[in-house]
Amino acid sequence: MKKLALLSTILVAATSVVFAADTKLEGKATCAKCDLGIADKCQAAVVVKGADGKEVTYLSEPNDKAKALHKEICKGGKEATVEGTVSEKDGKKTITITSYAIK
Repeated sequence: MKKLALLSTILVAATSVVFAADTKLEGKATCAKCDLGIADKCQAAVVVKGADGKEVTYLSEPNDKAKALHKEICKGGKEATVEGTVSEKDGKKTITITSYAIK
């Protein structure tokens, strides 16, 4: 019985990691290279106001949604709502975009 309880706990913990909820970011979607100058090549980025009022930049992970968003915002950012899975990579905040809407 203890083994079953332990196995159930492990499965629940693993499932919560695999199925991380999407986060909604509202701010300026722009190009990390052309507008912000923080990347070596073009990629979408979302700049939002943090809890302390400072700007926080999320770089998009490469996927089809990020490419489509980038086509709309390179050479001039636009206000947008972007949803996806947020993480941190090499000390930078990233988002794997699942959906977006330009305002």
